[in-house]
Formats: sequence, C-alpha cells, structure tokens
Amino acid sequence: MMKKSPPQNLSRRSFLKLAGGTAAAAAFGGYVLPRTLGKTLRPSAVSVASAADPEPDLFFAGTDGWISLPDSPAIPPFHPDDLAPAPFNAYIFGFRNITGLDATQIAQQKNKAQHSAPLFWTQQDVPFRVKLTNLGLALRPDLVDAHTLHWHGFRNVIPFFDGEPSGSISVPIGREFTYVFNAHDPGTYMYHCHVEDVEHVHMGMTGLVFVRPAQDTNTSLYPSGKYAYNDGDGSTGFDREFAMFLSEFWAEAHWADSHIQLPEWSDYHADFAMLNGRVYPDTIAPSGSVDPFNLVHDANGDLIPTPGYERLQYQPLSSLVTCNAGERVLLRFANLGFMQAAMTTTGFKMHVVGKDATLLRGRDGTDHSYMTNTVSIGAGESAEAIFVAPPYQGPGPYDTYYLYNRAYTRSSNLSAGGAAGQMTEIHVYPAGTLGTQSVPNT
Repeated sequence: MMKKSPPQNLSRRSFLKLAGGTAAAAAFGGYVLPRTLGKTLRPSAVSVASAADPEPDLFFAGTDGWISLPDSPAIPPFHPDDLAPAPFNAYIFGFRNITGLDATQIAQQKNKAQHSAPLFWTQQDVPFRVKLTNLGLALRPDLVDAHTLHWHGFRNVIPFFDGEPSGSISVPIGREFTYVFNAHDPGTYMYHCHVEDVEHVHMGMTGLVFVRPAQDTNTSLYPSGKYAYNDGDGSTGFDREFAMFLSEFWAEAHWADSHIQLPEWSDYHADFAMLNGRVYPDTIAPSGSVDPFNLVHDANGDLIPTPGYERLQYQPLSSLVTCNAGERVLLRFANLGFMQAAMTTTGFKMHVVGKDATLLRGRDGTDHSYMTNTVSIGAGESAEAIFVAPPYQGPGPYDTYYLYNRAYTRSSNLSAGGAAGQMTEIHVYPAGTLGTQSVPNT
C-alpha cells in the first residue's frame, strides 16, 4: 500500500513547472488543468502492488555519489571538484543495485551511486521485475526529483511500466515501484531515468541491459550454446561477451549540480569520453562486483573496491576483453552519450550481426551483416559485433590489441599523458588458457 507524500518545498524545477502551468491556464481561458500536467505523476493512497505479487528479480536505488576521473586535464574550477571526498573527484547521479540488502543497509547507500549503472540481463519471453526506490540526493536535498527506469528501445512496452514520466509512474523520494518487463525481442538495449532526462542521463543514471534469445542452450548450432540472436544457424554464437557502454562527462555540468548552479546545456562539451564509466587506462583495471544476481558487498551494504583501485569503488565494470585464441567474442555496444562514436579494433575485423536489438537479416532471410574494423554508433543506438580471436603470437602471456574510439578527442581527452578516454585492450591468450566465462566482463 502506498502512503501519501508529505508536502514538499518548492524546488527550482517545481518553480519552472508552476510557471509553465500558470501560462497554460491562461492559454486555456483560465481553466485550471489537472495538477498532474507538467509535474511528476505521484501515486496516492492506491495500491500498486500486493503481497501476492512475485518478488522482484532485482532491486535498484536512485541517488547521488562520487567517482574518479583523471586529474589531467585539469579544468578549473570544474574538475577536479573541490567538494569531492578522497579518493574521488567527480559528482554524479546514478543507480545502485541493492538486491538482498536489508532496510538499514539500504538507507546507508544514499550518496553511493555507481557509474555506469548496474549491468543486467533477462531471458526472452520470461517476465522480469525490477523494483526501484528513490533515496534522494545527499549533496542536493533541495532537488526533490522523482526517478524512473525507462528501458530505451524496448518494443511494445506497457505504458504503465515505460518510465516516461508524463505517461507512467515516477518514484518520489522515499517511495518504491516495481517495473514488469516481458521482452519478446533479444538484443542489446539501454536503460535510464527519464525524469529531467537530459540532466539525469548525462549525470550518470544510465546503464546497459540485454535480452538473451530463446535459442540459448542449443549446443547443436554452436558448442557454447550462447547466442546474440535466434539465428537458426549458429552465426551469432559466441564463447565470451563483453558490454561496452559509452557515455560522456561534461565537467561543468557535474560541478554545477554539486555547487548549486544551473549549467547551460546548449554549451555542452564532452571533457571525458567513458567506457563503462571509466577512461583508459582505468578501463582495463579489474572488475568489482558486477554479477547483478550475486551482489558482493560489505556488512554495511556498500560496494567492495578492488584492492589498489579504491578510487574505482563506484565504477566496478571493467572494459578489458580477455579471450583464448580462436574463440568467438561478442561485443555489446550501447551509446547513451550525446555524440556519435566510431569504435575501432586493431589487427582484425569485427562481424556486425545486430543493430538496435535487431538481427541484421531481412524478412526473406537476406543476410545484411557485415565485416568491419569500425562500428559507428550514434546517440541512443546499440550494436552487436563478433570477432574471432586471432592466433596467439607470443612471447608474453598474452597478445595485446586495442579497441578505441577513432575520434581522437574521445580516445585521448587531450590529456597530457596521452590516451585517457574511450579505449580499452583485448588480451588474447594461448588456446585453452582461460576457463569458461560465467558472467559478462569477467
């Protein structure tokens, strides 16, 4: 049973919406439109869930937090942020996976958001539930924005669960709501908060989600039984998979939110281009706890940093690709930055088999997949590309190849030390060296 919200102070956003509502009333001859126009829909004392509802598969929380980006290039006064607690230097909004935490632990996760948001996956035609709660912003209690979980690109979603705030439910501070999805189309998608979406997306309330096809576990088409799509012939079969979530960081906007200022979004400038919430060489640092269904946390419910990488505590997803020679490796690209990317491999080509959660095959069976060493991905787009790991050359323990954004200012960020952007490494080991992969990006 949902309780009624207590009265809330007038925020800067509420003020602007109130002004818009007054103008609308004048335009309609003085008729006062419903109070839901121009503001977050809030459930009143109406039950939106019952004790008979199934338990959610995952439980997320929306809040703010801190991450670490290179101190160089310094962009005074915006970066590093002088309010950041060590070892962090950049303010974000974001989500946290709080599945399995008790109420006391959940309350302690405020101001501990991660970037990018937790990676997760579902199975085709199997209902999936994600509960979302809103912990509020520790640094900006004056911002009382609701949050939603909008699954970008999801086909035929029920409007009630779409997460678009003018036509579905938003989650105010202190409330929770369970989204129900039943994905009929396999592929790679994104999710994000759709409230104040330009700001919330850029501030970090974004993540990657994918749907596994019904064809999975069929080992007659490909030995691993793992596939990107229902191809019917094993052409999208793979041995290992790695999520590559692309986003950007405009230092002034993040500083403005931490310092109670308003950025001018028409001045947007990407100071840092990120892969899975990190920049190179941090992109190749080890993953933290990234299995959404087996969350590893300390006694307080907080993420446990990898020793030596404490500054990456809230950036747990590595972009390092590791594989054995001869294996087929699936790269799941998704871009929720505001700029186009051109992700390039060195030394071998990729086979692009899907785009925007659609197998590149016509209705008549015509194959539209293609080979390339550069995958172009616009804002809001996704793509799946498979490469066959080349033969091991030696003499080291592995051969190194690079995956990077060929737009120079997004692979280097113009930092004094060279590359520090959307770039990572691919390590190819001798055949049989690495065991079977159980979780993506590990």
